[in-house]
Amino acid sequence: MTAFTTAAETHGFLSPTGVEIAFLLVGLVTFGAALVTVTTRQLVHAALWLVVTLGGLAVEYLLLTAEFIAWVQVLIYVGSVVVLLLFGLMLTRAPIGRSPDADSGNRWAALTVAVAAAAALVWVVVDAFRATWIDLDGPAAGSTEATGASLFQNWVLPFEALSVLLLAALVGAIVLSRKAKAASATAAESTPAARSEKDRIEKDRIEKEGTR
Repeated sequence: MTAFTTAAETHGFLSPTGVEIAFLLVGLVTFGAALVTVTTRQLVHAALWLVVTLGGLAVEYLLLTAEFIAWVQVLIYVGSVVVLLLFGLMLTRAPIGRSPDADSGNRWAALTVAVAAAAALVWVVVDAFRATWIDLDGPAAGSTEATGASLFQNWVLPFEALSVLLLAALVGAIVLSRKAKAASATAAESTPAARSEKDRIEKDRIEKEGTR
């Protein structure tokens, strides 16, 4: 606690360190990318900006010396979740360009919910860690050993439930794409042009069989 107090007195609020400045700049970039993600009307661009957002969070974890969480952020979220979203867009044949359907018209309601959720999250974090001090002599809080022990002892069930949820989302995207493909094929066969083409093919087949 003495070392923490000394460090806090040496580097005050008006004399930030290089790491603190980098943390602030990366946070601003991440916040801007998150805003573009939820405001753009192009689904593919939203997925790509989500990559920038999640990558910025990984850099923030590295600046906080939580290297294990940073690489998990890259491997799981950037390397798996975003790829899953892109596969879902391709399987459901979502429009690649600007889509007016991407804007539901409930931006103010969504903004209200987002601000309320952010305020609740900040309040919970501040209330939970208000009296927490960093133990500089103990093991690093973001090390692989400490994070793995906490994850697979206390949070193993939510971790597995999340993996099952992602698998269910991928299976649902495949089912929806197959249904849409079958419906489009049925609609194409029911058109007059398709029926006339089918009748012509059947007539040609009967004529060929008659000549034999």
